[in-house]
Amino acid sequence: MNDNQPLRRWAIGAALCLTLTYPLMATSSEPASEALQQALTQRIQQSGETLPVESFYQLRDGQPAWQAINRVEALVSALNSLVDDGLTPSDYQAASLLDDFQLSQQLDAQAKASFDVRATRSLLLALDHLSLGKVNPKDVEPNWDLPRPERSYVLPRVVQAVEEGDVHQALAFARPASPEYAQLREALTHYRRLAEQGSVPYLPGREESLRPGDIDDDVQTLRQRLTLWGEPHLLAADSSAYPMVDVQASGADPRSFDRELAQAVMRFQRRHQLQEDGVVGERTRLALNMPVSARVNQLRINLERARWIRPSLERAPNVWVDIAGYRLHYTRPNGQHWDTRVVVGSPSRETPIIHSSISHLTVNPSWTIPPTIMREDVLPRIRRDEQYLARQNIQVVSLSGETLDASTIDWQRPGGVMLRQVAGSSNPLGRVVVRFPNNDMIYLQIPRQEGSFSVSTGR
Repeated sequence: MNDNQPLRRWAIGAALCLTLTYPLMATSSEPASEALQQALTQRIQQSGETLPVESFYQLRDGQPAWQAINRVEALVSALNSLVDDGLTPSDYQAASLLDDFQLSQQLDAQAKASFDVRATRSLLLALDHLSLGKVNPKDVEPNWDLPRPERSYVLPRVVQAVEEGDVHQALAFARPASPEYAQLREALTHYRRLAEQGSVPYLPGREESLRPGDIDDDVQTLRQRLTLWGEPHLLAADSSAYPMVDVQASGADPRSFDRELAQAVMRFQRRHQLQEDGVVGERTRLALNMPVSARVNQLRINLERARWIRPSLERAPNVWVDIAGYRLHYTRPNGQHWDTRVVVGSPSRETPIIHSSISHLTVNPSWTIPPTIMREDVLPRIRRDEQYLARQNIQVVSLSGETLDASTIDWQRPGGVMLRQVAGSSNPLGRVVVRFPNNDMIYLQIPRQEGSFSVSTGR
């Protein structure tokens, strides 16, 4: 399996929202006793829930939902399946619901009603976590600029699924439908299986890098680590000796760093955005030695991020930038998809996470040099070489837009001036700039050289 499925951080959101309407469907089970129904009404009124508990029971004509063992078992099974979404079943009391149900059945109507509301709350909380995310993104990433998603599920459909005993389907109504989310779930299932099967030896540190052509005991360990990360054809031994899945025995000398192994190393390096040279140096070794548990946690975090950005990915047309993967993606309403390489910020100048709508394009733009680039990059060059501005076709402009004489400026303390590069072959903005409102002066640019976009910031 390709291990490069973790969700990346995406930057630019959708331009069109499609609204669907569904008929409301009230469902009801066999009527409960009058005492239970009264107790249930009282319990709902006292709950003070932010979850749509009252609406859930209104759609059921005030009838309880969880007074049959088979329905509670279906709920528990569905809640336990949330591990595949990176969620924790204990957050929804999955382990205790069956025992609590059986206990409530031996007690009075108040106990039965209390259990029913609690079970409903567990389901609705799980639906909210699948639909909105468990955590508010602004609590962990203050610069997060995407709007918090709204509940994506239609409650009458959920009620109908519960009535039919299909709680798994009820959860499916809230789960993000994007292919990226499905790929993350698949990857998480894969790595959870690996984590349960045992450990694989770590590649030891070395003074010299492992290189193609080497014959060394560490090469066999390298084969094992690569097999763990999705190269099942590299092992030359009894596959049952390795605690992993889908191993395919190979006829290669396990101690020989042959061409096939070098190609596998380069594929691994490409997926991890390392230098693709087939040489196992320190950075490649550290990536190979990542514990499976760390990859599981990484996938769980990225599944949560995917829930945060669900609205941006499920609307079309949309343009989004995979910042960590250096790709720009465009999706049309008919499902057609196009992507290309993109240049983004560096670790020292991170590209912010934003959501906006494309407003206009600028053809053959001039470039007002952002303050950070002016201060850290351009001013030092001007101080070393006063002709730098002329060679680069850069004008000095006052804050009011008046063109100034560069020779009159004290470049040690330039004060309130801006630098503007006129349109032309040396202008880094290239031929076209894609504009969209945001607080970080972010824009998309199409460089003059073919083959990539660039995400730039004016900060």
